[in-house]
Amino acid sequence: MYRDPVQSLQPAQHSIATTMAMPAATRPLRVGMIGIGTVGAGTFRVLARNQDVVAARAGRGIEVVVVAARNLARAAGVVGTGVALTNDPMQVATHPDVDVVVEAAGGTGPAREWLLAAMAAGKHVVTANKALLAVHGNELFAAARQHGVALAYEGAVAVSIPIIKALREGLTANRIEWVAGIINGTTNFILSKMRDEGLGFAQALEQAQALGYAEADPAFDIEGVDAAHKITLLAANAFGMPVRFADAQVEGITALQGLDVACAEQLGYRIKLLGVARKRSDGVELRVQPALVPATHLLAHVNGSMNGIMVKGDAAGVTMYYGAGAGSEQTASAVIADLVDVARLDGTNAAQRVPHLGFHAHAVDEHLAVLPGAAVHTRHYLRVPVHLAQDIGAVGAWLAAQQVPVAQVVLAADKALPPGSGAQVLVLTDAVAQATVDLAVHALAAHPAVAGPVISLRVEMLDA
Repeated sequence: MYRDPVQSLQPAQHSIATTMAMPAATRPLRVGMIGIGTVGAGTFRVLARNQDVVAARAGRGIEVVVVAARNLARAAGVVGTGVALTNDPMQVATHPDVDVVVEAAGGTGPAREWLLAAMAAGKHVVTANKALLAVHGNELFAAARQHGVALAYEGAVAVSIPIIKALREGLTANRIEWVAGIINGTTNFILSKMRDEGLGFAQALEQAQALGYAEADPAFDIEGVDAAHKITLLAANAFGMPVRFADAQVEGITALQGLDVACAEQLGYRIKLLGVARKRSDGVELRVQPALVPATHLLAHVNGSMNGIMVKGDAAGVTMYYGAGAGSEQTASAVIADLVDVARLDGTNAAQRVPHLGFHAHAVDEHLAVLPGAAVHTRHYLRVPVHLAQDIGAVGAWLAAQQVPVAQVVLAADKALPPGSGAQVLVLTDAVAQATVDLAVHALAAHPAVAGPVISLRVEMLDA
């Protein structure tokens, strides 16, 4: 990954020997950073700009003493001459003069090795790498417990929104019933453009890429994988379960049509890509999918690239958290908050710290199952193309015969229909198992009144 010739560390302008002689509680917390791109550079800038207020809150200074980067010249342009540079991340992970390693390089392969090495060397770790934690989180959290170090990751979920701290600390009195939200800014920007400007998916994605909201390869965002990484971490903190990314049901927005965005609007709903984690008596729903949300709901008004998360607790009720879900300094805000938490740890027993996943290891339920998608009960939206508008009655009757509890059947308004699309029957159901809807949709496709593929989307009421 880092292919420059390995260079030895150059001493920073401050004296590490001097800081080593100071008591740990008063000397600065010494940070080694792996990666100085968007997240790393933002973290360095905010630390430099706000060092006085950060130190006042942490009780000690926080300073970056060494950085690993692919391009050392570029890194020097960011951090100046007062920080040691290397092109070997493992030197940072194991450096004796580093207290905490900030991993800001991304990826799930080498990053895992760096963090395991850092923790084995007694270093605390801070990362905003949601993919790494979703894929290797159980191993990494176990290593952190084994070595008595912190593994902090507020920036991995919703960037500027302190949702991990809210779940682990602010809502500790609650049995969490569900967590749901818009946790991917790229897809929310695309869906907002499709609704507000009537753009097709491809046009909205092109705008997102032009503005920097979407990567050149946006697959992780638009296929729902990024949101699945995040809802997996939220579920672990909410319900006291291991990280179970492999069991999440994931559906993106690539197949979503502008016609359905317009039809949802006609029915009084807006389509959002939601991450949902819901505790049930028989397990946990863990899913990402485009879903209809009532237009009056708070989440329906989270637009553009913003994120919004709701949590339902038995004591607190529904709480909502809103903020930027991406950005250099927005991510830095979360990373530095984690560094401040680490700076406050001196003298604390590892067993008495806030647990990595909100529950102490002995209380994590290893047997809490993720339910299959077919078992999930929600309301549903169906769009059924028909040959004639008069076929609306046949559609409703056929669905009722298939044990689908129909709540509303209407024709799509002409203003929602693109030229040549033909009549469309819109159906809203009451809550019903996904398996029942899937069978009904399959059967309905063969009905003589039906003129094309039947579209099915979940409807999330999220009882706020």
